[in-house]
Order: sequence, then structure tokens, then C-alpha cells
Amino acid sequence: MANIKDIAKMAGVSVTTVSRVLNHHPYVNEEKKKAVLRAIEESNYQRNINAVHLSKGETFLIGVVVPFTNHPYFGLLVEGIANEAVKNKYKLVLIQTNYEEQREIDALNMLKHKQIDSLIICSRICEWERIEEYQRFGPIILCEDTEGRKISSTYINHYNGFYKALEYLHQKGHRRIGYTIGRKSGANSKQRELAYKDFLMEINELFDPNYIFYDCYNFEDGEEVVERIKKMNNPPSALLVTSDMVAAGILTCCKVQNISIPEELALMGFDNQPIAKIMNITTLEIPLIKIGKKLFYQAMDHTNITHEKIFVKLIERDTV
Repeated sequence: MANIKDIAKMAGVSVTTVSRVLNHHPYVNEEKKKAVLRAIEESNYQRNINAVHLSKGETFLIGVVVPFTNHPYFGLLVEGIANEAVKNKYKLVLIQTNYEEQREIDALNMLKHKQIDSLIICSRICEWERIEEYQRFGPIILCEDTEGRKISSTYINHYNGFYKALEYLHQKGHRRIGYTIGRKSGANSKQRELAYKDFLMEINELFDPNYIFYDCYNFEDGEEVVERIKKMNNPPSALLVTSDMVAAGILTCCKVQNISIPEELALMGFDNQPIAKIMNITTLEIPLIKIGKKLFYQAMDHTNITHEKIFVKLIERDTV
């Protein structure tokens, strides 16, 4: 494959002249310009775009870290990021981690080695100390509360949102309230757990660890939740389900098992995904596409550290 020196030799001009033609410099002799363009065509020369971007200090690539690509929550976040990337002529590098720490570190190293301009982490596995090691290499944006840290974020206050949902279920007459969660160790999960324990103290109810269902991510996980509830002597009367997809799985399984919703078990989801609308699931709406949009523009800002708090909205339907 021909390089820029080959083109210069074929056209009988200097490398500088070839570079000027390639970069559309206005002050190039017309005959030399034609000779360069003819040499480019004859040799089928292709520019090394990576080298061009490197020379300009930009790749026009933004890394986006997600634990899973097949989960609607992260799909909507990425949609919001991608919509703005297209408008601004940026491309995304999607990194799926499966919550494996080394995969997240690999993404951070892409920022360090200038393979991407910024990195958006939609859900992290690395400790703060690790993340902060890399912030000097470029913008790192998180989808969780980073107030007090020099890292930008757009986030939901999951403590307040969770507490609000628990209060709603309590006002509907429920005292035995359980909840489902994905990761036990996640920052957002810890906020929800704290809200749950504080709420139980407020209403003078004892904490029952059997009312918490971990590792619930997908529709199929709802079946396991229902099977566990059926075996309980004193099951919860309401479940706060931190994913509409899991709530849909619970609802579907309850119908098969002839468990009346909401009379025997009330369900409240999170996110207001399309499936919640289709199945009339009461939920808390999280504007994920809007959050994705804000994450993108924070990733574009190489100067300022900002924190954007997003509020949830109660959507009342048929399952409470």
C-alpha cells in the first residue's frame, strides 16, 4: 500500500505539498495539486485516519462501558448517548464487562492510550481508587452520584426514589414489603438497601432478609422469585422490583400460578420501560434516554466537572 512518501515521489513534489493537498490547504500550486491527485488515484492511496486523528489529538470516539448489552435499562441509556453522538459526528466504542473488573480496566486503558477521547461508565465494578487513577487521561463520566469527587456524573438519587416507592406501597396498606435487586455490591444497590432499612425503622417493622431477592436481572428471574414466595409461611404482600423486565416476569408467572395481582401480591417496577406500559405495571419512571443524552455532553466537556441529578416520576397502573 502506497504511503505519503510514495505519492510525493510519483507526483514529483515534496511530502509537505502532498500533506497540504490532503488537508485541503488553499495555497498549493494548481499543477502540483493535479499531479498529487493523479498519483493518489493511480496508487489507490488511503489515508491512515488513526494517524490523522492522533496528530489532531482527537479520535472522535467515545467509550461506553455497560455490564450487559441485552438489558433494556442499558439499551435505553446507550440509545440516548448514541443519538447525540450521531448528531455530533462521534462514534461509540461499546465495551461489555459482564461486571468483570479487568474488562473495565481495559476500557480505562483505552482512555489512557488515547484510543478514545472520553469514557462513559454506565455501571462500574472498579473501586473509586482505580477510577480516580485514570481521570487525568481524559473525561470519565459515571451514571451514579459522584458529588464531592472530581468526576462528572448524571444520576438518580436511588435512596430518595426507593424511599418514595416504599412510602407509596405503605400508603396502599402494605407493611410486609420485599424487593428484588441485581447486584448486592453496586453503589445504587447499597443506596436502595439503606433506604429500605431506614423505612422499616420508620414504620416499626422488623428487617427480614428473606424479603430481599438478589441477582434479578431478566424476565426469567421473576419465576424464581415467585417460587420462593410460594414456599414462605409469611410472604410479602408487595414487591418493589428494581427492573420492569423482572416485574413482567413475576406478573406472568403469577398469572400461571393463579396468584392474584394486586390482591395477593402488589408489584411496583422501575424505569417505565415499554413492557411496563404493555402489561400495565405500576412503576417509577427513569428517563434513561434523557440521562444518556446528558452523559454524552458531559463526555464532550474536557474542562468542567458537573453533576446532574435526575428525578423519578410515579406512574400508577394496575399492579398496586
